[in-house]
Amino acid sequence: MSIPAKLNDVLHEMPGIKVRMMNERRVRVDLSPDTLPALLEILKGRLGYCHLSAISCVDWVQTDQFELVYHVWSHMLKTMVSAHIFISRQPGQFISVYDIHAPAGFFERDIHEMFGVHFEGAPNLNKFILTSWGGPPPMLKSFNTREYVEKTFDWVQYSPDWLKDIEAKGGGID
Repeated sequence: MSIPAKLNDVLHEMPGIKVRMMNERRVRVDLSPDTLPALLEILKGRLGYCHLSAISCVDWVQTDQFELVYHVWSHMLKTMVSAHIFISRQPGQFISVYDIHAPAGFFERDIHEMFGVHFEGAPNLNKFILTSWGGPPPMLKSFNTREYVEKTFDWVQYSPDWLKDIEAKGGGID
């Protein structure tokens, strides 16, 4: 497996990045956050990486960082580049890449809602999934679902008629 020549040439123009071929159609690039916008611009403008298919986030509590992964696809090279950056959990901020890839607006909004990462310059960071949610970002590894539920909701014994019928016949839930 080797990186497509055009992509290899462009990636090696950029200082301080680490490049690994993951499989025949996927390249992993590890770089510093300040280099990411330039990489996305160059990939889009020179190699046709026009499709931002996702931005994903991982909460690394042990290192007090978020890992943001930008997945871009080139129809011309038929290759995915996954650009990995790490940002501090505190303050949990990064710049929006909406101006480079408009679909970033949706992904940044989702990550903001679920992890609390603020994207400077994003067009809209309003809630859209958890519109009535009052708790902390639920995808943080520090979020304790059980504790939140016990503090927020009253327990109600669940005993629907269909279950009562089953229990009357000797079945049920242990």
